Parts: sequence; structure tokens; C-alpha cells
Amino acid sequence: MNSQPKYIIVGAGLAGLTCAYELLKRGEKDFLILESRDRVGGRILTRNGIDFGATWFQGHHQHVHRLCRELGIAQFPQYSQGQSILVYSSMAPAHHFENDPSATPASRITDGTSALIKALADQLTDHITLNTKVASVHEVQGKLKVATNQGNYSSDKMVITVPPLIATIIHYEPALPAAVVTAMENTHTWMSNAIKLGMTFRKPFWRDSGLSGMIIGQNGPVTELYDHSNAEDSKYALMGFVNEALRDFSEEDRKRRILDYLSKHLGQEVLEYLSYEVKDWSEDWHTSCESIKSFYMSPQYGDPVFHETYLDNTLIFSGAETSPTYGGYMDGAIHSGMIAASKLTD
Repeated sequence: MNSQPKYIIVGAGLAGLTCAYELLKRGEKDFLILESRDRVGGRILTRNGIDFGATWFQGHHQHVHRLCRELGIAQFPQYSQGQSILVYSSMAPAHHFENDPSATPASRITDGTSALIKALADQLTDHITLNTKVASVHEVQGKLKVATNQGNYSSDKMVITVPPLIATIIHYEPALPAAVVTAMENTHTWMSNAIKLGMTFRKPFWRDSGLSGMIIGQNGPVTELYDHSNAEDSKYALMGFVNEALRDFSEEDRKRRILDYLSKHLGQEVLEYLSYEVKDWSEDWHTSCESIKSFYMSPQYGDPVFHETYLDNTLIFSGAETSPTYGGYMDGAIHSGMIAASKLTD
């Protein structure tokens, strides 16, 4: 790998890969992506057909739609037919309701969200270095000296696409302005506190009972659940979010509580699962850290300080949390990657 690329992109998640993809479209090939994980994708992770990270997007998320069209990535609507379940109190019966048939459902990516990552990464193979964690960035006379666990690099400019809170771990010289550091420390990392559940089945038994597979209830072991079957409707699954209070229980006790809850509302057939997996993002130190906070409303993203450049115009921030539009969403990550590429080359 070139140790002196013109540009360095830190992070091979959706923002970083989009930035690199946009550079290629501009005819720029002298860049390197440094990724601390042993895989690309960041907070996009599909295993056994289950999206354990970013999953849905809406009609107004035009950057996602545009990128999917360019890369030939198919999409399909989230399954929502049948009755959904609202559990608003453990002391009262669950409320069954019909979804609005006129509402436009959210969309999912065929073959899982990681299909979008793979389509981007396949064009960038020669530019990606995995298992490489940036320790420090030192600006000297308009050039950047970058120290990592895999050696040192130098570049003209750098884009940092990792979550701002994680980016505080990097040592910057000269030091970043206090307002920037404060913003980085106070920006919630999307998914950092989430626990996601995925289960697969031989058949969609909930549909046979007239259910959509959706369960909403903040007080139960599972706060949200959805039908997560594939686009071809040949593999059947449920996916959702586990109540963070269960983080304090043993894995065995947590699983028992989840299955008891789901069997109560969906039926005993939920116990006949083919696979059961939980992904606790708070244990993923590429995304999370000890100072995570729980958010049940959308946090504020796109702080104006992230729209400026630093270290004598050599350092650019990007990523879902920095985007001026749809922060925290895939659309925001893509938009921020596009903006970063423009700042590098314009």
C-alpha cells in the first residue's frame, strides 16, 4: 500500500466508501482508506440475511436511492401487511392495529444492506487497508503525518468519517479548537447503545395468524420487532431491538425473557427458530465507548463545526453524525461522503 497517498480516508463505512467512490468518479485514484475493523461496512452489518445495523430508508432519502441506482442495487418495501401489536403496559392487554394501507412503507436493500457496501468496496479493493487504527495526526507545513498501529503515513489531506466521539481518541497536533472537541464529545453515536435481535424461521408463521410481525412496546424485553424476510420471500426472519435494560442480565436469562415475550404475542412457534443472534453495539469498540448514552428520540446531528476544515485546511470531518441533512441515517452518511469528496478536490 502507498504510504504517501494524496488523500487518506479514515473509516470504511458508508460515508468513507462513498467519499472514495466519488473520488474515483472524479478521476482521482491517489487515496487510501484506513479501517480499524477487519471488515468494511462500519455500522452496516448483514449476517445470515439479518441487518444488524442500518436497515431502512424512506422515499425522501434521495441520496440512498441515487446511489443504489448508480450501483444497480435493488430494493423492496418493508413487509407490513396484517395486524401489528402495541404493548403499552405490562398490566394491560396488547393493542392490535392495522397499518395505514395508504402509507408508503420504508424500503430495504435486496440481499441486505451490506450489498450496498459490497458494491462500493468491490471498486475500491486496492485502496482499502483493514485492521489499521489511527493514533495521531500531525500537521507540519501543510502536510499530514499519520501514525497508526500498522505504521506511518503522510498525505496532503485527510477525511475522518468515524463517529465524532470515537474520533476524540485520535491525538491531533496542533490541537483542535475547543469548540470542535466539545462538539465531538457531545455528539451521540448512532447505534452505539443499540442491541439488535435477529431470528430466522422455516416459515412466516406470524403471517398465518394475520400478523405483520411488528411489535412496538418500550417496556417489554423487545422494544421493536419487524418482519425481516428476504425480497424473494423465500427466507423468513424477524428482526428488532432489545430493551437495553436486559444488558444487565446474563445471556441465558436475556434470551429466556425475549423468547417468553415473543411467544406470548406471536405464538409458541417463535420457539421453533432456525437461528437466534443478538448484536450488542455497546460491546463494539470501533463504534462505542464507555461514555455511551441512550436516546429514544432522534439526537441532534450536523453541528456546524463539522462543516469547517482544520489543521490548516488539511483535515475534514465526515460521517452520518456530521451531515447537514438526515444526520444519523444512511442518507446523511452518503451525503457527507459526497461533501467530503468535493472539499478534497474542488
